[in-house]
Parts: sequence; C-alpha cells; structure tokens
Amino acid sequence: MSVRRSSPAPVQPDLLGGGQGPDQVHRLFFALLPGESVCQQVEAAAKSVAAAQHLRARMTRPSRYHVTLHFLGDHPMLRDDLVRAAITAAGKIQASPFDLVLDQASAFHGREPPCVLRCSEVPAGLQALWNDLRQALVLAGLGAHVSRNFTPHLTYAYSRGAAPQPAPVSPIAWRAEGFALLHSVVGGGDYQVLDAWRFQPA
Repeated sequence: MSVRRSSPAPVQPDLLGGGQGPDQVHRLFFALLPGESVCQQVEAAAKSVAAAQHLRARMTRPSRYHVTLHFLGDHPMLRDDLVRAAITAAGKIQASPFDLVLDQASAFHGREPPCVLRCSEVPAGLQALWNDLRQALVLAGLGAHVSRNFTPHLTYAYSRGAAPQPAPVSPIAWRAEGFALLHSVVGGGDYQVLDAWRFQPA
C-alpha cells in the first residue's frame, strides 16, 4: 500500500546556506526511526555489551538512534534541490508496516569503529523498501548518491579502542511504521526531520 506523508518540519533558511560557517558539513539521509520503547531497549543492550566487553567508546545518544536506508551525501550546505528531489522520490513509495528484530551486536572497521546492532535475518519488507526507494531515487536523478549494497544496522557507539566482538543480544522487536528524511550538521546536535512518511496497512 502507499505511504502517507506526515507534516514536515520547516527547513530553516540558515540551513540553506546563509549565515553558516564555511567548514560545516551537512548530511542528508533516509532512515527508520525507533520509538521510545525500542530506544530504551537499544540503550540497555548497548550498556550490556559495553560492560561485558569492557568497551571504551563514545556512546550514541538515544535521540540519534536510527537505521539508515539511503545516504545522500555530505554537502557544504543543505541543498534545496536535493531535498526536493528526495521528497518527490519518497512520495512514490508503496509499503506496509513490517517487523524487524535486532539480535546481534557487531562492529564495522574505521578509525573509531562503529559499534552496531543488526538483524540476523533481514525482513523482506525492509529489503523491499530499500530496493524501491533506491529505484525511486535513481529515477529522480540521485543515483550518484545512493549505495548498491544494504547492511541494515543501528549504531549505538563508536569505539575508542578495540572493536567489540560479535555477540548475540536479547532480541529487540521493532515494528516499523514509516520512514523519514533527516538532516544533520556533522558534529552538531540532534537530527532535523525534513519530512516523514507513514506506511499504510495492507
């Protein structure tokens, strides 16, 4: 079924290039956003893994928990043309709510390795959403920005030492009801929701 667009947060004029420092990096991406209950469970799992593995890490604030669907790049300003094209593409998506379960803790490589929670099985609904949104973004002229691969994950920390070893965690059930287009200034505060879409039940 089609997704229903939620009321977007207004984009502030200064985010479009006026009155900002020259070194700001503006990040744009689509993501799933967990509800409060899921955030609480993720935070508890993150603390448990950190304690069990003696992890030295910079923990992610629960308000920044998300699962990225498509990353649309880092830019010196929030480009209005990209935002318009992304919103148009997302408006073409048809999807229904789906369930995913975060049940594995692991990490990626990097200078500060991201510590993540993952699904041992990627839900068909999540994979279909990613595929459909990718196709819509390509057709909207944003193909240069989107990835060809998808490894769904939620980052809960950035390690300041060794990356944690893969380990199971108590399953965290998440009912995905929609997705959002997010903007952030790298090194800044919480994400700004530029627009959001709710899935329609089948």
